[in-house]
Amino acid sequence: MAEPAEILLTGGAGQLGTELQRLAPSGWRIVAPPRRELDISRPDQIAAAVASRRWSLVINAAAYTAVDRAEDDVAAAWAANALAPAVLAAESARAGAPIIHVSTDFVFDGTKSSPYVEADPVAPLCVYGASKAGGEQAVRTANPRHVILRTAWVVSPHGANFIKTMFRLAAQVAPGERPALRVVDDQLGCPTSAADLARAAITLGERLIADPMAPAGLYHFVNSGEASWCELAREAFRLRSAHGLPAPSLEAITTAQYPTRARRPANSRLSAAKLERDYGVVARPWRVAIKEVVDALVAAAEKAA
Repeated sequence: MAEPAEILLTGGAGQLGTELQRLAPSGWRIVAPPRRELDISRPDQIAAAVASRRWSLVINAAAYTAVDRAEDDVAAAWAANALAPAVLAAESARAGAPIIHVSTDFVFDGTKSSPYVEADPVAPLCVYGASKAGGEQAVRTANPRHVILRTAWVVSPHGANFIKTMFRLAAQVAPGERPALRVVDDQLGCPTSAADLARAAITLGERLIADPMAPAGLYHFVNSGEASWCELAREAFRLRSAHGLPAPSLEAITTAQYPTRARRPANSRLSAAKLERDYGVVARPWRVAIKEVVDALVAAAEKAA
């Protein structure tokens, strides 16, 4: 019987990390140290974790993701999103292990009129996006056997995400009231299931482990199709209503009507064609993917009631 592949996972408590551990193939043994054991702001702890055993693969799913807070917490954002990936990539390269590093649509400025491809130049609008772009460059230069996996608009039954926020706000509406939720309608993106993102990362990881000549570099993964935030909310509430639950009315607003501390790209659409071509990963339509998320949230709420 073959020895299991040893996988070091950072960010195991997040949306992607949770799904990676749930969906991991039987031949993987994932080790996801909690923050008290592996604080990614501590280079010495990162180095010790990578040196602690012979890893088959390192997956970096940890990040500072408080986009607006990062504008005033610059050092912490750069420590988590740029310095930590630099150390992880350098240490994994020294240990002879490939690395998958998760990045974001926020590295772009959103001015392109079509979905972004991997060859498009980065031009982040905010501290978070700049720190993630820095992390990409660090991984790219520190470990030749890397995959940088950009994604966007991730949702799941776990952690904090847009759909959970919408449902929480809807639950605060008093019975008989139908006040409108105001949701931005002029930012476009590709809603993405954390479970589907995990499956894509697993496909990448299995190939990187098995084949030293597997394609390395930059890839995008998102569910297929596009939506605005308001369209995503509308679809999530439609699916929730199918379970007999009330849904609030929605008011479409512009980005200018909902100012935030950090600037966000108006176009976050990513093309996943390169990943399909090189690794055979075919993304499901986002409406199909988020139905599973909504069904799981409703089931969890019913169980807790």
